[in-house]
Amino acid sequence: MSIDQIQNTLQSLSVIAIPLLFAITVHEAAHGWMAARFGDRTAELLGRVTLNPVKHIDPIGTVVVPILMSLASPFIFGWAKPVPVNALNLRNPKRDMIPVALAGPGANLLMVMGWALLYHLVGGATEVLGSSAKFFQEVTAYGVIINSLLMILNLLPILPLDGGRVLRALVSESVGQRLDALERYGLIIVIGLLVLGLFGPIRYVVLRIMAMLGVSA
Repeated sequence: MSIDQIQNTLQSLSVIAIPLLFAITVHEAAHGWMAARFGDRTAELLGRVTLNPVKHIDPIGTVVVPILMSLASPFIFGWAKPVPVNALNLRNPKRDMIPVALAGPGANLLMVMGWALLYHLVGGATEVLGSSAKFFQEVTAYGVIINSLLMILNLLPILPLDGGRVLRALVSESVGQRLDALERYGLIIVIGLLVLGLFGPIRYVVLRIMAMLGVSA
């Protein structure tokens, strides 16, 4: 492999890595920050309410899986180290778990808007940025794509995803215990649903979000 090929490969990976690291870092920190607002400082005391991505990286889920998937398919899937939340420390464990769970997808939504704004700012500054403009526009476009994907995926009502946490807080304890029993299979269920066709509707929603924000990849 030539030096130019290596540089092109590294640049392609960085286009995905930069927004991905921001996405998972802010997502996980948001869970810890919101939990502290409702009485649980577990994540805060463990140093997880931070924008330092190293604290949130899972070597397999954050690095290996996204890289392999980006090389093999148009779909990017991955995960970070979950932020620890002790529901017993929350002032109202069942009720307060809802905003704690929604804080992550909410952070992704804010980042979708932020990356879209940067996308248009970069587009209006191509003369100033010169040859770097294409790289920065790709990074910002992937910022919209990755955060949209993470937001939608995490809102699926399947444990251990955030949507599953919300569902768990809304149902009766007897139903909740049944959901708890399925949590260990949650990621397998999600991957299975994606393979069986769920990716199509998710891709459609992501494309609609991009169209609404005037972003193209």
